Amino acid sequence: MSVKDKLIKDKLPKHVAIIMDGNGRWAKIRGNSRVFGHRNGVKAVRAVTEAAAELEISYVTLYAFSTENWNRPKMEVDALMALLVSTISSETKTLMKNNVRLGVIGCVNTLPKDVHRKLMECIEKTSKNTGLTLYLALSYSSRWEITDAVRKIARKVQNNELKPEDIDAGVISNNLTTANVPDPELMIRTSGELRISNFLLWQLAYAELYFCDTLWPDFEKEDFYQALLDFQGRERRFGKTSDQLTN
Repeated sequence: MSVKDKLIKDKLPKHVAIIMDGNGRWAKIRGNSRVFGHRNGVKAVRAVTEAAAELEISYVTLYAFSTENWNRPKMEVDALMALLVSTISSETKTLMKNNVRLGVIGCVNTLPKDVHRKLMECIEKTSKNTGLTLYLALSYSSRWEITDAVRKIARKVQNNELKPEDIDAGVISNNLTTANVPDPELMIRTSGELRISNFLLWQLAYAELYFCDTLWPDFEKEDFYQALLDFQGRERRFGKTSDQLTN
């Protein structure tokens, strides 16, 4: 029996978040530049997207480029931006074929104009698709997002649209870039690193974390299925005891 056959459809997560790590190390092992690794990482994005769509998972969020990544060498950043444009252009047909809707979270107005334009075009073209929603976290970090949400809430208080005593977890969630999107139940990080790296800190409060040693360009459908199978073996208590869940 394959790993996919072991999965229980009713116990699949609705939302999976992924930190796609290891492109640079994968390229270095092969004596190539980091950009070579990023290019080959696109295959893993395609594999995970197709697998999630086939399993009818509702949302996948990929950490594609953080606000801190702007501090990388200019040549690498420029190459990443060019790769984004070419990938969005070439993969739009695949998204349409698989009924996938594209979305984005992050400070997208900091993206180069050509990247922003291609991104918006693809989002518009796929907007009527009804299957998986694939979110790209671009120019994103949780500290930026939470800071931005605090500013929005402060303005509402200042404009007498909201009372300070009415601010609760729901108000904060509704002012994040992920408003109206369910929190991820599973977060996958590749390459063996054991940290969240400023990714969806608020939203991952009760997510199951799955870390694997596979470098992102080598991450295939079977690896994704294995992460889902591991998730299905977890007991999710949300602060309760095992006995409470059983009863």
